[in-house]
Amino acid sequence: MPPEAPKPCGMRKGMDQMTTKWVYKFGGGDADGGTGDKNLLGGKGANLAEMAGIGLPVPPGFTITTEMCTRFYELGEDFPDDLDAQVQAGMQHIEKITGRRFGDTAAPLLVSVRSGARASMPGMMDTVLNLGLNDDTVAGLAAESGDERFAWDSYRRFIQMYSDVVLGLDHYLFEDAMEIAKEDKGVYLDTELEADDLKALVAVYKEKVEEELGRPFPQDPKDQLWGGIRAVFSSWNTERAKVYRRLNNIPHDWGTAVNVQAMVFGNMGDTSATGVAFTRDPSTGENRYYGEFLINAQGEDVVAGIRTPQYLTKAGKDAAGADKPAMEEAMPEVYAQLADTFALLEKHYRDMQDIEFTVQEGTLWLLQTRNGKRTAPAALKIAVDMAAEGLITEEEAVCRVDPQALDQLLHPTLDPDAKRDVIATGLPASPGAASGIIAFTADEAERRASLGEDVLLVRVETSPEDIHGMHAAKGILTARGGMTSHAAVVARGMGRPCVSGAGSLSIDRQTKEMTVGGRTFKEGDRLTIDGGTGEVMAGEVATVQPVLAGDFGTLMDWADKKRRMRVRTNAETPAECHTAREFGAEGIGLCRTEHMFFEADRITAVREMILSEDESDRRKALAKLLPSQRSDFEEIFRVMAGLPVTVRLLDPPLHEFMPQSDADFDEVARASGFSVERLKRRASELHEFNPMLGHRGCRLGITYPEIYEMQARAIFEAALTVAEENDGDGDTVLPEIMVPLVMTAGELSTIRALVERTADAVFQERGRRIAYLVGTMIELPRAALKAHEIAAHAEFFSFGTNDLTQTTLGISRDDAGRFLGDYVDKGLLARDPFVSIDEGGVGELVALAAERGRSTAPEIKLGICGEHGGDPDSVAFCEKTGLAYVSCSPYRVPIARLAAAQAALRSSD
Repeated sequence: MPPEAPKPCGMRKGMDQMTTKWVYKFGGGDADGGTGDKNLLGGKGANLAEMAGIGLPVPPGFTITTEMCTRFYELGEDFPDDLDAQVQAGMQHIEKITGRRFGDTAAPLLVSVRSGARASMPGMMDTVLNLGLNDDTVAGLAAESGDERFAWDSYRRFIQMYSDVVLGLDHYLFEDAMEIAKEDKGVYLDTELEADDLKALVAVYKEKVEEELGRPFPQDPKDQLWGGIRAVFSSWNTERAKVYRRLNNIPHDWGTAVNVQAMVFGNMGDTSATGVAFTRDPSTGENRYYGEFLINAQGEDVVAGIRTPQYLTKAGKDAAGADKPAMEEAMPEVYAQLADTFALLEKHYRDMQDIEFTVQEGTLWLLQTRNGKRTAPAALKIAVDMAAEGLITEEEAVCRVDPQALDQLLHPTLDPDAKRDVIATGLPASPGAASGIIAFTADEAERRASLGEDVLLVRVETSPEDIHGMHAAKGILTARGGMTSHAAVVARGMGRPCVSGAGSLSIDRQTKEMTVGGRTFKEGDRLTIDGGTGEVMAGEVATVQPVLAGDFGTLMDWADKKRRMRVRTNAETPAECHTAREFGAEGIGLCRTEHMFFEADRITAVREMILSEDESDRRKALAKLLPSQRSDFEEIFRVMAGLPVTVRLLDPPLHEFMPQSDADFDEVARASGFSVERLKRRASELHEFNPMLGHRGCRLGITYPEIYEMQARAIFEAALTVAEENDGDGDTVLPEIMVPLVMTAGELSTIRALVERTADAVFQERGRRIAYLVGTMIELPRAALKAHEIAAHAEFFSFGTNDLTQTTLGISRDDAGRFLGDYVDKGLLARDPFVSIDEGGVGELVALAAERGRSTAPEIKLGICGEHGGDPDSVAFCEKTGLAYVSCSPYRVPIARLAAAQAALRSSD
C-alpha cells in the first residue's frame, strides 16, 4: 500500500533539509543521472539506464534506489512520505513514452516489478509481472490487442505470481488448479488452453485467494503497485537471500533496488518469444552464443521447466540433437538483431554478458544485461581469450577471475547432471566432492580404507587423534565445528572435501547411527558430500575429475608477474608438500609438528613422555620419538629443496595427546613399565580446566625444555643430512624454527637460547653448519602489543590469526559455528572472523605488531600462517599491511597467488 502517514525522510550527505531523490527514470533513449552507478541503482537498474542511454531497445521504467531499501528497514518496513510523489512521477514517465495509462480500461499500462541488488543474486529475490491487470483492464487489453487469449493468459499469470510473492499464498494452490484445467480439457501444455478456459481458470484463482485470505484479490492497480514494491524490498531479508549473501560474501547492508518497467509481452502468439542468452558459453568459456528461448511465453516459463526451451543457435540445437527449430531458424531477422546486440554489449561492458530479452510481435526488447555467472574453467578461458583479443589487458584478465572460483579446478566436483537426494546442509568447509560409506571412528575409517573401500569419516567433531582416519577417508562430515575447525583446517590441508557444522545431524557414537529428517543411517551406508556447497546427500552421486587446462597456467603466470607477496603452504607430510609445490608454493610457512605425533607407531611414546614424572623418564620417551621426527623432517626438506621451511615447535595442550580409554592406559603401561594406577594419577595431576589457554605452546618448552631440544635436534640433523645429499650445498635446506604462543620477550629469548645451543651441538657433532632462522608466531594480543620487545629476539614474525582471532574476540573457533551465522545475518559482524580477518580488531593488532616489530628490527620478515592466508580479502589486507608472504593449505595456494596479484594491482591503482 502507499504510505499512509508522513515519515521522516532519509537525507543523503549534502542534502540537509532537502527531499531525497529516491527514483531514477530511464527509457526513450535517455536516462536520469546515476547511470552506471550500481551502488545506487543496483546492477539491473544501472545497466538498464546505461543500455537506454546508448540507444538500445529497453522498455521505459524507473528504479527506486538501494538507499530506499535501507530506509525501508529503518522505518520498520515502511516508506517515507516523499516516495509516493516520486513513484507517481515515474509512472507518468512510462505513460508518456508508451502512450498508455496505468489502470486505464482502454489502453492499460502493465508493469513488471523486479529486484536488482548491487551484486547479482539470481533467483534469490522476488519479481512480479503483468502488474496492473484487474477485471476491467483485462477486457481493455483483450480489445486493444485483438487477442482475448493473450489477455486472460496474462491475467492468470499475474494472479498466480502476485498471490505467491505479495500475498504469501502457496504457489502449488494455483499450479494444481492449472493441472486440473488441462486434464479437464485433455491437453498437456498451458499454451493449448483457450481464452474461455483461461477465463474460468482466473475465476478459480480468485476464489482460492478469497478462501485462503478471507478477502478478494486486490483490484486497485495502485495498491497492486505498492504491494509489489514492498514485496521486493522485503525479499532482501528472506532466508534464502540471507544464506546466498553469506555464502557469496555479499554485505547484508547493501540492500536491493526495485525496478518498475513497462511490460512487453512474449506471449502474444507465434511472432512473440522470451529468452535468456550469454554472449559466450558460461560452462566452457567458448566464444559462441549460448542460450534458450520459448515462443509464445513469458520470462518465468524459460526457467520454470514447464515447457522445454528451444536453442538459440542452430549449432546448439544440432549439438544437442533437438528437433524444434532454433531461434536462428524460427526468427532469423530478430536473431540477427540480437547477435548484433551481443557484440555491442560485450564490447561496451568488456565482459561476457547474460541477457534477458523478449520479442513482442517481431520486435526485440532487452530486459536485462549483466556480467554472466560462469564456471571456473570458463572464467579462465574468457579472461585469457579477451586479453588475446585485445578487449582487456593482462592485468584486467588477472583481476577478472574470482580467486575462490579456482577451487572448482583443484578438486573433484559432482556431476551437475546427476540426481541428488539432499538430506542436510552444513558449512562448505573444504571444496570438492566425495562419496563413501559411513565410518563413525577414525579406526574404522582406516580399517575400511585398507580393504579398498571409499570411506566418509562422520563425526560429531574431529580431534587431532582422528588424523589417521581423516587421511584414510575420501571426505569428512561433522555435526559441529566452523570453517576453521579442526576438521576444516586439516581437510583443506589434505585436499579432502569436508562439510562441517551440519547441525541437523544427530550422531550416536554408541549405536553408531546418524539420524536426520526422520531418516536413519548406519555404519556402512553410503553418503555423498559436496564441500563446495555444504550439501550432504544419501547414496552415491557421480563426480567429475578436474583438468587444469592451459588457460590456468597462462593466467597464473600473469598473476605471478604482478604480485609482490610470496605464497607458502601449511603442510606436514611429503604428499602435502608435493601437492603444494605443484600448485606453486614458494616454501612452507607452517609445519605443525604435533600432527606427526599422532601416527600409530608414535602416540604411545608421546603419551609415555607426557605422563612421565621426571626429566629422566621424559628423555627416555623422547629418545624413541627422535628418529621418527628426524625422518619426517628429512622427507620434507627433500621435497622443499631450495625453499624455506618454517617448523613450529610443539604447540597444542597436552590433553590432546592424553590416553582416553583403559586400553590406551594399558598400552602406555606396557611401553613404559609404569603401573596403570600411576599413569592415571599422573593424568589427573595434569588435568586443566581450560587447556586451550593453559599449558601449551612455548610454555611446554619452558617447563619441559627437553621436548623442544629433541625437536630442534631432529630439525638440524635432518637438515644436515639433506644438505650433504645435495653435495654439501647448505643453501638447499632453509629451516626456520617457529616458537609458538609467545607472550613475553623473555620466553622467546629463553627458547631461542635452547635452540642455538642444540644447533651448535649438532653442528659440532657433524662438522658442518647451515644457516637457519628463529622467530615466533604472534597469536596473543599481548605479543602484538609487545612486538617491539619480542622483535629483539626474532628474525621473523608469523601471525597465527586462527588463535589471534580466538584470543582477541574471546570466541572458540570450534564452537562459534553455532551462533556466528546469526551475528552475520544481523549485521553485527560483516563476515565470519575465522574465514576473513577481522580488520577492525585482529587486523589492527597485526598492523600494530608489524609496525612495532619493524621499529626494533627493520629487516624482520613478516608473514601470516593462519587459515586467513587463503582468503582473498585477508590476502588483500596482508598486501596493505606490507607482509612478505602468506601461507595457506596446499589446495589454496593458487587462490592465494591470484589474490596476491589482484591485491598488488589494486594497491597500485
